[in-house]
Amino acid sequence: QVQLVESGGGLVQAGGSLRLSCAASGSIGRINAMGWHRQAPGKQRELVAATTSGGSTNYADSVKGRFTVSRDNAKNTVYLQMNSLKPEDTAVYYCNVDRTAWGTRAVYWGQGTQVTVSS
Repeated sequence: QVQLVESGGGLVQAGGSLRLSCAASGSIGRINAMGWHRQAPGKQRELVAATTSGGSTNYADSVKGRFTVSRDNAKNTVYLQMNSLKPEDTAVYYCNVDRTAWGTRAVYWGQGTQVTVSS
């Protein structure tokens, strides 16, 4: 099992910044990718940003140029730096880790952290 603990959400005005953190612990094994999704009320969960073990990154078009995903491999932690926040970024943000341990690949999710951007 893998446990994910998220932090850094909150309320911010439009144009402001927030930094989310997500620390993984437990049976980590080999991490294939870590990233962030978000879900706004009445909408489906969507990918925000992800980073692979090889260092490549992937972003939703809506956040390119504003958000940056990074990872500290030594701490098994993934970060999401969010700048120039917009009201439409308001959502619950979930981190996830894709890992392989004992030959089994699985994806784990955090409990979610609320990000609210006021206009």
